[in-house]
Amino acid sequence: MPIKIPDDLPARRILEEEGVVVMREADAVRQDIRPLKIGLLNLMPNKICTETQFARLIGATPLQVELTLVCMTDHVARHTPAEHMASFYRPWADVRAERFDGFIITGAPVEKLPFEAVTYWDELRTIFDWTQEHVHRCFTICWAAQAAVHHFHGMPKYELPQKAFGVFPHRNLAPCSPWLRGMSDLFPVPVSRWTEVRVEDIPASSGLRILADNEESGLCLLDDPNHRMLHMFNHLEYDTGLLAAEYERDIANGKEILLPRNYFPGDDPQRPPRNSWRSHAHLLFGNWINEIYQTTPFELQEIGQAA
Repeated sequence: MPIKIPDDLPARRILEEEGVVVMREADAVRQDIRPLKIGLLNLMPNKICTETQFARLIGATPLQVELTLVCMTDHVARHTPAEHMASFYRPWADVRAERFDGFIITGAPVEKLPFEAVTYWDELRTIFDWTQEHVHRCFTICWAAQAAVHHFHGMPKYELPQKAFGVFPHRNLAPCSPWLRGMSDLFPVPVSRWTEVRVEDIPASSGLRILADNEESGLCLLDDPNHRMLHMFNHLEYDTGLLAAEYERDIANGKEILLPRNYFPGDDPQRPPRNSWRSHAHLLFGNWINEIYQTTPFELQEIGQAA
């Protein structure tokens, strides 16, 4: 089954060119089926790029998915046209009475700031608490994952001496987990962050389970069953050229940045990178969508009422 997104969302053309089946809104209303309702709280600056990345992954499953794009209520996006935000995004305050089968919260380029210094921190904390009663399964990414484990478990984040940057092989520590079904024992994951959370700060009584890590770049994926959450500290959703774009941007801005590890062939930034993580991204998000489908209540109003 296809993904349902607005007919004129820029991501539609890209996904259709890639062979992802995208349903027109007019066709969706004629089908006697309850699609999975997935929300995407997009905190990244390039909203269009990010919404395409996640729509690609959740739209590749055999289930019908309805994607709702969500933004912070009072935060004004500076890097995305206002007309795009007005046309396709709903402020969280407008959806807070609704319930979702799944809800994704992306990273944001604010990781060097203390959590409390982020302008929308109070609203984000409210959203984290809201997911416990209005969302069946939540998936947090990069900075949002750090923010979530800080909010729910008191875990601090630490600034790194240099950016963790590149494509790192990660250990599959829980091959029997439904989230990692079909994943290789070692799988590549793009990493791009200036901060980290650490294993030693995981509270003993938290119920958190480490699913994947790398000896150099640290924690990658945590299962948080008590809050029905997955926390991904890296970026399996990234497009092939995104690390290259980040590298070129930092070089252009005069920042001291190392070449992304294990990314450019022969460590030559003039050679186009090859995507070694795409299949694992589809597996992880496919597993997440499938688990939601297997366990979510049929009636939306029952979502969040029981673990």
